[in-house]
Amino acid sequence: MAESKRYISQTELENHKKPGDLWISIQGKIYDVTEWSREHPGGALPLLNLAGQDATDAFVAYHPGLAWQYLDKFFTGYYLKDYSVSEVSKDFRKLAAEFSKMGLFEKKEHGTGILLCIIALLFSISVYGVLCSNSALVHLLSGALLGFSWIQSGWIGHDSGHYQVMSSRKFNRVAQILTGNCLAGISIGWWKWNHNAHHIACNSLEFDPDLQHMPIFAVSSKLFSSLTSYFYERKMNFDSIARFLVGYQHWTFYPVMCFARINLFAQSFLFLFSKRKVPNRGQEILGILVYWTWFPLLVSCLPNWGERLMFVVASFSVTGIQHVQFCLNHFSSSVYVGPPSGNNWFEKQTDGTLDIVCSSWMDWFHGGLQFQIEHHLFPRLPRCHLRKVSPFVQELCKKHNLQYDTASFWKANVMTIETLRSAALQARILSNPIPKNLVWEANAACFAFLQAGMASCALYVPPINGQLRYEELDLEASLGSLEQGHFSLELRAWLAPPHVIRHKGRNQCVMLIG
Repeated sequence: MAESKRYISQTELENHKKPGDLWISIQGKIYDVTEWSREHPGGALPLLNLAGQDATDAFVAYHPGLAWQYLDKFFTGYYLKDYSVSEVSKDFRKLAAEFSKMGLFEKKEHGTGILLCIIALLFSISVYGVLCSNSALVHLLSGALLGFSWIQSGWIGHDSGHYQVMSSRKFNRVAQILTGNCLAGISIGWWKWNHNAHHIACNSLEFDPDLQHMPIFAVSSKLFSSLTSYFYERKMNFDSIARFLVGYQHWTFYPVMCFARINLFAQSFLFLFSKRKVPNRGQEILGILVYWTWFPLLVSCLPNWGERLMFVVASFSVTGIQHVQFCLNHFSSSVYVGPPSGNNWFEKQTDGTLDIVCSSWMDWFHGGLQFQIEHHLFPRLPRCHLRKVSPFVQELCKKHNLQYDTASFWKANVMTIETLRSAALQARILSNPIPKNLVWEANAACFAFLQAGMASCALYVPPINGQLRYEELDLEASLGSLEQGHFSLELRAWLAPPHVIRHKGRNQCVMLIG
């Protein structure tokens, strides 16, 4: 007689989502991945973030078909009670299966070998310009070429962290260390740890490290509540320093991007010399030492300190283009507070991501980031196929009425600056709260905007005992019943572009619209 299946509820599954006790559901079967988390190639963090829930869509996205055969050894014998699959997830899994049948995950036609040759050529020309020319202009161009080589090496590092770009895993590892650690001075181990967390928790303010740039940048006023970073395991304090820096972030964004590499250097060192388990730590450290040997030596070959500074600034600034590119795909997209959810994994990826519209001949410039939605849904897919699968993803999003945002490179920059500017203005308002004698102006504005057809607003009450209160309000319901105190209103309209309305009087009342 066949043994009857044993079931646990979703509530019971949620009890197993802490370090030392990690259970996940894949297609309704419950697996204990506690021990495996210590050996998981993607690190323990993705398993920890998705524990206590169904993680089928994320598993499909990140693992080849061969991985399914290894699941049985983690099976607990339990099944998830009332397990169901949404229509979106069904279509996503069908699409992934179709791409697999077409062999798209295995065909890597973008020519990593050719790209490595181009990187070597750029690097050689840069070194030749420094050693064999006395012209300051040549030295400036040499720095720029070195920056371009770092950008292209960054694309290889990014790709090789998601899938095998070389003929074997051994050669893949060699390419990672050479292009990442040795050439660019950035730990590929740190990159994978950081980037996997970003993909799993795309645009979560508490779990996505790519949005956790306090006190320099804040993409949403929700960060003003001093949220906790579960990636860095620290509180992101919105103190007076952060309030000041964020208040001007739309002006400092590009200058900071020019020197963002310094942060990557620091993060690499902190990661490699931390107490956490770092695979191949010795290789990583050796690669970093190679970079910090050849780069200072090359700079020292320049004739004076002025040209040395010019060379470093030029190389770092050119690479800043890539840092901007990484920001464009997410800074202006939807954000949320809380852990990632396996049940709406597809929707979270599309909501938090922006594609860049460009011609196919510009694909080399964007390195695959122009199809960021497709990349987030199918991270193992080689970038040479992203343009090919884009129509299928658009069709799926259209079928289920899901977000599929695109913008030109220029427009994406504008949207990013607008996002930063909006948060900056709100930070300034919190620094200079509105006096109580202007409450009547807010009520009047509330009525005026209600008459104009705007239905909702957000009420911000500056920190009281260190806590910022934020509440979405209905305009009609809030009219005449606004809390007394210092506040500003952010009124949201679907069609209105971001702008600022200022009420002039003895004092100035600022309300953000957008």
